[in-house]
Amino acid sequence: MKTKFILVLFLAFSISTIFAQNTLTVKLIDCDTKEPLIGANIVLQNTTNGASTDTEGLAVLSDIPDGKQRFEITYVGYEKTIKEFTFPLSSDEPVVIRVEADEETLQEVVVSSTRGTRTFKDIPTRIEFINAEELGEKGVMKPGDIRMLLNESTGIMTQQTSAISGNSSIRIQGLDGRYTQILKDGFPVFSGAASGLGLLQTPPLDLKQVEIIKGSSSTLYGGGAIAGLVNLISKTPENERDFSIHLNGTTGKELDINSFFGQKFGNVGTTVFASYNRNWAYDPSDVGFTVIPKFDRFVFNPKLFLYLSENTDFSFGINSMIENRLGGDMKYVEGKGDEEHSYFERNKTQRHSSQLTFEHRLIIKTD
Repeated sequence: MKTKFILVLFLAFSISTIFAQNTLTVKLIDCDTKEPLIGANIVLQNTTNGASTDTEGLAVLSDIPDGKQRFEITYVGYEKTIKEFTFPLSSDEPVVIRVEADEETLQEVVVSSTRGTRTFKDIPTRIEFINAEELGEKGVMKPGDIRMLLNESTGIMTQQTSAISGNSSIRIQGLDGRYTQILKDGFPVFSGAASGLGLLQTPPLDLKQVEIIKGSSSTLYGGGAIAGLVNLISKTPENERDFSIHLNGTTGKELDINSFFGQKFGNVGTTVFASYNRNWAYDPSDVGFTVIPKFDRFVFNPKLFLYLSENTDFSFGINSMIENRLGGDMKYVEGKGDEEHSYFERNKTQRHSSQLTFEHRLIIKTD
């Protein structure tokens, strides 16, 4: 009799435990667009009980005990969300949960290489994008020019064309450098020197992003962009001051001093980039010829921004660069040239250009 009584109590406890388990169905959507989040995770806190959302943003969790329970929702690019529910729920309908995007990790990228201001996800053309974080890493390793930055991108190769002056050419998908266009903020400021000296005369400290289009873009930029194009986008002023100085010296007798300032003051903003890059003639193998040429380069790029209204911007900037590059016989480079030591290659470059931009964004309202 005693055994039967214990068995009945055990069965009653098991049945009550089974009926105490609950099921939760949730639908996770973007807080702004209301689009379902596919592959988002929801987990009952302090347990391994969890599920991932399907193509409709739905997820189902079972075996949830009675009482107050907390759930943790995570998704790449979105803020972690904690929700609390009391079980059993009053309804079996799916619970809609709005998840907010994390502004620090999910930033909107605006591409201008298509001569427009469309977001990265809306561009039909395949565009590779190098963001500010990666630019900063490459800028630390090679602050004097953008060769390393481009050389580590798939399908792009920077090829040295002169052993004496160190000139380099960019090749995209194997095509010669003259078929690649390099732009600065959408303007062809490098002219005919884009694929050669332009690579060596562009420090990356004032760049916000780099946009690369591989393949024919001649419909927008002419025959000089048959292989592709590289658009270097400069930083723009923000309300928070951006001031940086970068000093670099190497055993290859290189010296780089780069500085950038940018800030927005109400309806007016400004950015100023200035750099001095120098390399002394370097012959590590003592062969009598320069492996790295001697050069001095000054770059000065001030820019003024006027925010005339919420949808109208005006900017004016100047790009100035002066460089004297000399390579060849070490004796000649050191000023000790004679009839025997007379081989050299010299490039004197002065490039001055201005940029004037007026932008008005049209807002089309649809009912």
